[in-house]
Amino acid sequence: MTVLDMSGYAPLPFFPAVRPGRLGAVYEFRICRLRPGGPAPTLAGWRDAIVPARDYTDHLITNMHALDGPPRITHIWAFEIHEQRARLRANAYDAGAWPPKSGPENILEAVSVIGLPEPMSPLH
Repeated sequence: MTVLDMSGYAPLPFFPAVRPGRLGAVYEFRICRLRPGGPAPTLAGWRDAIVPARDYTDHLITNMHALDGPPRITHIWAFEIHEQRARLRANAYDAGAWPPKSGPENILEAVSVIGLPEPMSPLH
């Protein structure tokens, strides 16, 4: 059986364009389904959290919002090793810089997939 799932996304307006190149050896793709009415406060929280959580968010490649379907955001992170992700995230939580304000209460479901780039990937 073959399944095709297509979704339209746009980067959050305050994020720079994705830079090709080797950005890490381990990538996290995180999809957050949001509550109805949740996108606006979630995006505002992200905008305000980027700088205070810089040690962690410097590893953020992009964050995109859905253009169709249920409200959701998808963010992609790059790390050298999986333990780096856990350590930086824990430090940001301990410092109170993460998660973004208005983020968790607007998330219905979040799923992360950890990926390793293939040699032909533009992120390898």
